[in-house]
Amino acid sequence: MPHIPLPDDLPGIRGAMAFRPETARPLNALVEVLLQGPSTLTRGERELIATYVSSRNCTHYCHSIHGAIAAAHLGGDEALVKQVKTDFTQADISPKLKALLTIAGKVQQDGKLVTTADVEAARKHGATDLEIHDAVLIAAAFCMYNRYVDGLGTVQPDDEALYRERGRRVARDGYVFVSEEYLASHAR
Repeated sequence: MPHIPLPDDLPGIRGAMAFRPETARPLNALVEVLLQGPSTLTRGERELIATYVSSRNCTHYCHSIHGAIAAAHLGGDEALVKQVKTDFTQADISPKLKALLTIAGKVQQDGKLVTTADVEAARKHGATDLEIHDAVLIAAAFCMYNRYVDGLGTVQPDDEALYRERGRRVARDGYVFVSEEYLASHAR
């Protein structure tokens, strides 16, 4: 049960964003740049970082939706997404992404836990400074998004089909386009 009146038909962050569209737009613009914008990391890799951080924060809506978006970008590979959530060290992903997930996991706990050795390990596996920057910012941003979703007590359905369908849509159309649609339909 949400702590404030949020639209019943918009779960998770969508309800919170519809409640206050003027803050939703910059939050969506940030996630669009980080997860959909030009990058040497694939969209699937960036979504895996967001999914991993959200799963560590135990935010069901966020790790479910971003896991579904990641899977959509990865040819429907839900097993890989699940493996990243449970133990990315055993997942069939690049050593570079594993090093970036190590950094992201430390940022999720406390940014000060990231060490020079962590950054050097990522570089050793081919990570650029921009990729390291973006992994840190994705992790930090998703800690904020997760706390936003959980702090308002948003509705977080268990229906995997709902996440799968929405995940394909966001993967195809992007965050800004999809969010403008529900923001317009719930304008006050």
